Amino acid sequence: AAGGGGPGPGPPVPAAPGRAQVFTTVVDTFLEKLAAAGSYQRFANCYRCFYKLQPEMTRSIYDQFISQLQSSIKEEIQEVKDEGNLEVLFNSLDKIVEEAKNREEPAWRPSGIPEEDVRSAMVPYLLKHRSYLRKVLKEKEEENRKVAESVLAGRDRIAELQQLIQARKHAWQ
Repeated sequence: AAGGGGPGPGPPVPAAPGRAQVFTTVVDTFLEKLAAAGSYQRFANCYRCFYKLQPEMTRSIYDQFISQLQSSIKEEIQEVKDEGNLEVLFNSLDKIVEEAKNREEPAWRPSGIPEEDVRSAMVPYLLKHRSYLRKVLKEKEEENRKVAESVLAGRDRIAELQQLIQARKHAWQ
């Protein structure tokens, strides 16, 4: 863009890592810290007699132990991710959070008092339903009023016809 530093196509802004990626990073960091906590020096101190006799073998056993431990933990975590469908759930959560960024009203949060939470959820629904029922009631009352008028008009017509019949009957006699 010519001129002054306005918004234009610049270098793409890297997206924040998704929750699945963050989870993987946390697991990897945990494994690194686990290996650091279980250092070779600590391992050798625990098996001092063996270390003094076979230092190279001790190192080899330590390396195998740490490698197996990390592999085993990674497999277990992968099983948990697969069984819990975590990848899909993390992506779904990322999508929900992204959609929520555009919302202006705050998201509902429980107050910790179940009665208030139920009331806050139910009252708007019940008020809307009451309004609907009142509308239906007015419609039915209007319908009933028209039917009642029709019935009264029918009765009046019947009374008129009965009088006419009586009058004609007297006229014939």
